[in-house]
Amino acid sequence: MRQHNQMINAWLSEHIEQIKAGKIKVFVQDECHLKGGDICGYGWGNRQERLEIPVKNYRDSQTYYGAMNCLTGEMILRSYSTANTKSTIEFVKELQSQNPESKIALIWDGASHHRCREFRDFLAQNNQGQEWNVHCLRFARQRVAGVPPVVATVEVAPYAPEENPIENVWGQLKQMLRSLCFLCRSFQLTKKLLEMLVKYQLFVLPDLNKYNALSSIT
Repeated sequence: MRQHNQMINAWLSEHIEQIKAGKIKVFVQDECHLKGGDICGYGWGNRQERLEIPVKNYRDSQTYYGAMNCLTGEMILRSYSTANTKSTIEFVKELQSQNPESKIALIWDGASHHRCREFRDFLAQNNQGQEWNVHCLRFARQRVAGVPPVVATVEVAPYAPEENPIENVWGQLKQMLRSLCFLCRSFQLTKKLLEMLVKYQLFVLPDLNKYNALSSIT
């Protein structure tokens, strides 16, 4: 674990001047799967009284892709029907469209749709003819067999929530939804509320000093 932190931190340190100048935007990225039952939790109440929170369908769900700018704390959120290669490519394109003058560096986990051949082909085409446009630092255990790397990767566990500060943000958002359950009268309202919390950044930015891999840009 320490080795991968050092490798990511070394890459960020090498490019720190471009990052501070805005020529490279560094995002930590992850997906969140919001479910109807996420507004349920525990609380204090009279033991003699039964407190109920109406949840019409626990199976209601919405997939969100989120990316947090490590330098500014700004978070970009987009909803998709599911987390797959197509959604991942569309989200990366969205990041590029919002940052047309900058290169994009993504730090994320080793989900299959982050490292499959189709996504690598997208990167190869996107980076064709230039030094690079999108660079991925990945919490990944294995490379795809027989496929040469398009961008550098870091070899660690495929899922590492304790390494990715955006996981902290997802946890905060779901906790706030539970505390505001009286406003979540439908799943549609629950989604709107989560999106509002992100839009106005009504969460505490994680302390990147606690994440060794990102300490060079704090």
